[in-house]
Amino acid sequence: MAGGTEDAANRYSRLDVWPATELMTALWEGQTRALAACAPALPLVAAAVEAAADRLAAGHLAGGRGRLVYAGAGSSAMVAALDGLDLGPTFDWPAERLVLLIAGGLDLSRGLAGAAEDDEGAGRADAGRAGICADDVVVGLSASGASAYTVGVLRAAREAGALTMGIASSAGSPLLDAVEHPVLTATGAEVIAGSTRLGAGTAQKVVLNLFSTGVMTALGNVYDNLMINVRPENAKLRRRCTAMVARIAGVDEDAAGAALERHGDVRRAVLGLAGLEAPEIDRLLTGTGGNLRRAMEQARSGSNTQE
Repeated sequence: MAGGTEDAANRYSRLDVWPATELMTALWEGQTRALAACAPALPLVAAAVEAAADRLAAGHLAGGRGRLVYAGAGSSAMVAALDGLDLGPTFDWPAERLVLLIAGGLDLSRGLAGAAEDDEGAGRADAGRAGICADDVVVGLSASGASAYTVGVLRAAREAGALTMGIASSAGSPLLDAVEHPVLTATGAEVIAGSTRLGAGTAQKVVLNLFSTGVMTALGNVYDNLMINVRPENAKLRRRCTAMVARIAGVDEDAAGAALERHGDVRRAVLGLAGLEAPEIDRLLTGTGGNLRRAMEQARSGSNTQE
């Protein structure tokens, strides 16, 4: 059985005098074990994806309520923040529907506030100030599962009716006991004892990648395997958006580029090229929660009915 994240594995004694090639091999093997530890958790992540997507979709249709909240301390907080902050540029997730709760706060100019991890009351207080409620989905990370701050956020969130998910590498930990959707990644003892930025951190990043991508896909931010809601903020992304419109609508890139310029984003450009005017495009996207596939199906169904 894998040891805890704070255990010191005997196989790595005298690591500090190992040749660099042997050190790199040991570190790499630790990373591969971390990846393998994610596989048994996939059904748990899938269940959390379905529940979170349902919760957030209901909030969207009710007027844009329902936020994705990330909570953590130390290096776990950095992994959480990285995943959350990437959702805007990649999937156009609104900034007002993202909350980051980091022990010690978001001002990292003086580094991470290590002692803040031990304050469950601060976690509860931050959850209260954020106004966490039943519309929200709250994801907490802690390698050991013992971060009092993160556990405090999750306990308060669950009491408020929010959907809660926890990711930890220690079975039976307080964090996993605090949530509806516990995800255990049993990465075991680190190559450098207690350095959970290594294997446990890798597992956290993998699980969050899977979870957030799954949720964004379920919410209609992906069509086929295309990230149709990516923000065209530079030349590369504008070219990508044009290519997506061309592929989905079945037109050449000149027509796709013109439609993108006129309508502003991939979904509206595709529907515009299907012959729809702006009011109808807005109606369809509002009624389907922004899901392009369902909007296209409804548009075709409407055309068939009219015929």
